[in-house]
Amino acid sequence: MRIGIVSPYSLTSPGGVQTQVLGLARALGRLGHQVRVLGPCDGAPPETGVTPLGASIPTFANGSIAPIAPDLACTLRTIRAFRDEEFDVIHIHEPICPGPCQTALFLRNAPIVGTWHAAGGSKAYLTPGVRWLATRMNVRVAVSTDARDMAREALGGDYEVVFNGIEVESFHNMVATPTSGPTIAYLGRHEPRKGLEVLLQSVASMSTEVTLWVMSDGPQTDELRSRYGTDGRVKWLGGVTDEEKISRLKGADVFCVPSLRGESFGIVLLEGMAAGTPVVASDLPGYRNVAFGGDEAYLVTPGDVEALSSGLKRVLEDKHLASQLSAAGLRRASQFSMVRLAEIYVELYERAIAIELKNPGRGGWRGELARMGLPFDVNKPRSRPS
Repeated sequence: MRIGIVSPYSLTSPGGVQTQVLGLARALGRLGHQVRVLGPCDGAPPETGVTPLGASIPTFANGSIAPIAPDLACTLRTIRAFRDEEFDVIHIHEPICPGPCQTALFLRNAPIVGTWHAAGGSKAYLTPGVRWLATRMNVRVAVSTDARDMAREALGGDYEVVFNGIEVESFHNMVATPTSGPTIAYLGRHEPRKGLEVLLQSVASMSTEVTLWVMSDGPQTDELRSRYGTDGRVKWLGGVTDEEKISRLKGADVFCVPSLRGESFGIVLLEGMAAGTPVVASDLPGYRNVAFGGDEAYLVTPGDVEALSSGLKRVLEDKHLASQLSAAGLRRASQFSMVRLAEIYVELYERAIAIELKNPGRGGWRGELARMGLPFDVNKPRSRPS
């Protein structure tokens, strides 16, 4: 198939949705499909196969700052991109998000699969007309029951629950960053709901031999560094490459995910698990998606500084517990392979095409093949327009 994947968020900014979009595109390509990713880019596209739709505009959403592109220039680029490409199916992530996602739904020039990631409420659902936009999709998917419930309450309809994926193979051959003592790794945007300040307060009560690697940055970085920058245990690393991220996750003794709320799926936990590193995380419903057995991660009460500090100390000091968490985490991560996820989505794409062919009166089917009664074979090669 020729597949178009649409991201609402800047593909040059770090983020869970962007990671899923690019990773899924690579996995689909390895399965033999032709994939094009469309989304905002603040700079050069991050890899081949990406069509940039312009720069993003930082916008407050779901307790975070989302790099979306709801401007007219992005809309026009999106229209042109869909005009130039001949997609058999379009896969839209966060379909109701303003920008290229809503534009793709308006155009609807191929069958559409939509995937919802967010949980915890969104003002986008209050926009007039979003229920109608949702009906433009053939198949609706949510990455967790929380995301499904939020979308269903706001928009109605039926949703398949399909996990987020991780490129497990990328962790296998990476060399771990060396350490000189007990080391905790943190990876996440520096904003209140991610709980970084709770972690910094927890580390303040721990041994001076402990090192905390703080990766990434965000709107809270300057504030937090002004408060905790004199603590020699904390190493502020800023943005890191994927290679350095994996290397540090593998080198750390504990990976800490202290989020407070608004997490619909624990993909970041899976990254720590795939690295073979024991995970200490907040006990959130979204994180229970991947740590539901009780032995894949050590879970603590969100926002509780003492509980987090106690949990970190226990995992650092109890080597048997750390080994158990590491082994269980590796087993759990292997169940969320990006290749397996790609195979599931191929089945959903085929279902979307079949639904479209059964109901040609809906409109938007490119080439008018269905309305003309002509057969449509997704396996038949088609050349791209010059």
